Amino acid sequence: MSGTPLLPQTDPTPSPLRPEGHFITRTSWLRAAVLGANDGLLSTGSLMSGVAAASVSPSQLVLTGVAGLVAGAMSMAAGEYVSVSSQADTERADEEREKRELQEHPKQELAELAGIYRQRGLASDLAREVAQALMAKDALGTHMRDELGVTETSEARPVQAGLASALSFISGGLAPLAVSLVMPGRFVLPGIILVTVVMLAVLGALGARGGGAPVVRSVLRVVIFGSLAMAVTALVGHFFHGAV
Repeated sequence: MSGTPLLPQTDPTPSPLRPEGHFITRTSWLRAAVLGANDGLLSTGSLMSGVAAASVSPSQLVLTGVAGLVAGAMSMAAGEYVSVSSQADTERADEEREKRELQEHPKQELAELAGIYRQRGLASDLAREVAQALMAKDALGTHMRDELGVTETSEARPVQAGLASALSFISGGLAPLAVSLVMPGRFVLPGIILVTVVMLAVLGALGARGGGAPVVRSVLRVVIFGSLAMAVTALVGHFFHGAV
């Protein structure tokens, strides 16, 4: 018997592609959520620290926290809505411009798209073939994506952005407000500062883990700058109260 080596048996059916999880797909909502919660926590905590340092009554401190929380949430919602609406207006204007260009100058638009693919590394013939195939399926969508960088995940949604910013701001600002409701008068200022710093660290860690960034660096960044903001506000409240 000849010693013919046995080849390993291979499965002729291709294995399914393994889904890849990338952090970049989370940047839009993660940025808004972390920014809103951090802003709500730090703004409300700093405001209440300054007022608490001025030795106001517990009811005045709670009223200040509620007013700051509502005003901040409305400001975040309005600002985000206006900002994202401007982005949406720009996207719609570019979309209308691309529609006209595709109707009036289809050959130039095809050449432009093929040029983009050549710059990305495709050979000239292949770049033109790919451009023709994609434009035959969805010319406008292809140009919006590959020429202007507008995709479904990056598309501007003003109402959603405004609501998300307001809700995340409120969720962050509830922690220092809750401290003012349960802490005795002489412990309320250190309690607000402590809870705000701890929550800043938690939000920094969650944001870093969600975005795949270094946790320690993110936590130190938000804690240091957040503590500085609260310290300055508390000093202003203390000296203002003494002056008055």
